Amino acid sequence: MMRYFRNRVKKNELISLRPRRDLPLNMKSISIILLTYNSQASVKATLEAARILSPDIYAVDSFSSDGTINILKKHDVKVYQRTFENYAEQRNWAMNHLEVNSEWQLHLDADEILTSELIDEIKSELISTDTYEGYFIPRKIHFLGRDLKHGGYFPIYHMRLFRTGCARVEDRIYDQHFVLSGRGKKLKSFFIDDHRISLSDWTIRHNHWSDLEVKELLGESPEASEKKIIRSSFIGNVLERKRARKKAYLKLPSLVRPFALFFYRYVFRLGFLDGWPGFIYCVLQAFWFRFLIDAKIYEAERFRPGS
Repeated sequence: MMRYFRNRVKKNELISLRPRRDLPLNMKSISIILLTYNSQASVKATLEAARILSPDIYAVDSFSSDGTINILKKHDVKVYQRTFENYAEQRNWAMNHLEVNSEWQLHLDADEILTSELIDEIKSELISTDTYEGYFIPRKIHFLGRDLKHGGYFPIYHMRLFRTGCARVEDRIYDQHFVLSGRGKKLKSFFIDDHRISLSDWTIRHNHWSDLEVKELLGESPEASEKKIIRSSFIGNVLERKRARKKAYLKLPSLVRPFALFFYRYVFRLGFLDGWPGFIYCVLQAFWFRFLIDAKIYEAERFRPGS
């Protein structure tokens, strides 16, 4: 039976009625933590794969109105509900409030599916070594029925598996990543980011995310001045190198750089080898999402109140 905790507190947080207990960590055990919102199209496949690795699964749901909760219930997931503000705030809230007693945590989105190879590699790593505090896991995007293997979209590494207490999500309102305290290692096997939402929903989400990116780039968000973010370094770890590449991109002329990005991904990084799905994805990322960000910056800088 699903344990469904409903105890309303500030900010519409729903947490466990039971008091938190300082229990000893279970050696080599793993808890899996999901974020969900109207995820019925994808979350079942995510849960079926995740349970092979661990039956101890939590979900922080943002008040889904579809069949997501019923699916979570059928898979014996421990569910908490609270209003979504941003990814970093939701993830960090989960790490602060969920009664996770495992030594390790794996964080996933509702549409991220563990492959059997990744499950085996995780088990092998956690049995054979105590050297690392976290693992960078490569992501493969599945878009419009096709795995995207080119265009610089694979592999893209994410810090998702770490010892409890050894990572936090950086203080940003968009493009947030877990910051690891300790040594990290790259895994070879990947998880699948299974894009099942419609293109209409895709553009709606990216329109919202473009607003958040513009706020950060213009320094309008409280988080923009915080220091708890991943540094940019071409000689750092995989996330630091990724942040350095983005910083270099942002130095290019606004409204022109999306064209350079498309050429880089579709031509130079061979995105055309992924067929029409690859073409559509490169166009949407460059000429919808990134161009929209630049256009909103142009609008904000020229039509601010009082300008």
